[in-house]
Amino acid sequence: MQLILLQDVEKLGFKDEVVAVKNGYGRNFLIPAGKAILATETALKVLNENLKQRAKKESKIIEDANKIAESINGTNIKISAKTIDGGKQLFGSITSNHLADELTKLGFTVDRKFIKLNNVKQVGVYDAEVRLHREVKAILTLEVVAA
Repeated sequence: MQLILLQDVEKLGFKDEVVAVKNGYGRNFLIPAGKAILATETALKVLNENLKQRAKKESKIIEDANKIAESINGTNIKISAKTIDGGKQLFGSITSNHLADELTKLGFTVDRKFIKLNNVKQVGVYDAEVRLHREVKAILTLEVVAA
């Protein structure tokens, strides 16, 4: 099922994106909650026209997001966490909340919803993806050490 998002939806996409979802998710949650509409031919034409009109505004936003992405790319963040018996296994896990807090300390304002981080349950080095815009992504390195 093809839908047009009316607002940002965590782990799915940004506003005005055309996304493919399962029928039940679209009909039972996204459409009744007012988060999406069906991607009919007419709705897609209206969306394309609106996107053309916003293109100049978007270029400025994308330029700003690219500047932030350049400074975030390659950033190394070190987080210390408690481990079980002094080993590699963490007591708990490192989440996108932890990473968002660390980025805030470095001066970047990033919403945790747009940080993609795999399960971090052991000491080691991991890559995290930060979506700053639907077209702009930044990759940073996360190092988890025993506390």
